Amino acid sequence: MDEINDELLQQAHYWMRLTRALDDRGTFLHKQSKIVGGYFSQIGHEALSVAAALSLGPRDIIAPMHRDLGAYLVRGLTPKRILAQWLGRETGVTRGRDANLHGMGDLSLGIIGFISHLPASTGVITGVAHAIKLKGEPRVAMCFFGDGSASQGLAHEAMNWASVFKLPMVIICENNQYAYSTPLSRQMAITDIAQRAAGYAMPGVIVDGNDFAAVYRATKEAVERARAGGGPTFIECKTMRMRGHAIHDNMAYVPKELLAEWEARDPIARIEEVLRSRGLLDDAKLAALLARIEAELDEAQAFAEASPYPDPATLTDGVYA
Repeated sequence: MDEINDELLQQAHYWMRLTRALDDRGTFLHKQSKIVGGYFSQIGHEALSVAAALSLGPRDIIAPMHRDLGAYLVRGLTPKRILAQWLGRETGVTRGRDANLHGMGDLSLGIIGFISHLPASTGVITGVAHAIKLKGEPRVAMCFFGDGSASQGLAHEAMNWASVFKLPMVIICENNQYAYSTPLSRQMAITDIAQRAAGYAMPGVIVDGNDFAAVYRATKEAVERARAGGGPTFIECKTMRMRGHAIHDNMAYVPKELLAEWEARDPIARIEEVLRSRGLLDDAKLAALLARIEAELDEAQAFAEASPYPDPATLTDGVYA
């Protein structure tokens, strides 16, 4: 991480720690039955989502998924709004229309709301990228999909369209080993999904998705290439989903040895090791940061729980389909 300056590294550490703490808070609230329905943990994805979001400019557009909580935070969605969203309150991002990450977008922050059926958001962001191209704007569009989505037709249609028209687009595939309960080896014959990029005449890059610096370098280069008119880049981030598909899933189908292997590659532990080696972190500083984050989340939770539920009379407001 030598080329990553101290300020950026500390910034990334804060966002990654906030992301995990907010994820843990959501799990806790779900177990208290304060969050109903599905709950999707992103633990293990902190470096990936934070690094990718930090590589963008303020006017760029991003279409995160349900495991990209860090990207939502970096782009400006506050823990108050996210917790209110999870609790189904009027002050949530969708004003109580959903109690999930689904649809949690804010165009004023350059965030396209997540569409549950993967990789539907990829088609949307391709349209966004094409609009940017037609307008001649110096902006970039970034999208995310998983290893399972990589076998869906829309992912290939989007990649083909982006390549043909040299759209200013960065395509990030989060290879977290399992599409729900289906391992990668049961859905494709290749081990590196990035190989598919060659079929669309675009660069295919493979990075360690648990290494903040590796993801930041790759996404920053792809963003700069897209902004300069070089067209799209496909980035495969190899990582691991450290919890079940959703909170109801006990992951009994995942070998314990595989989880242990990835636990040893925890993205937060790795960035903290670098911070300590640079003299930027010690036990006291870490304790102070964690206390600051817990206080921030306590305030956010209090705000969310004090917020009203939406008025049933407004149920169809803002709903178009």
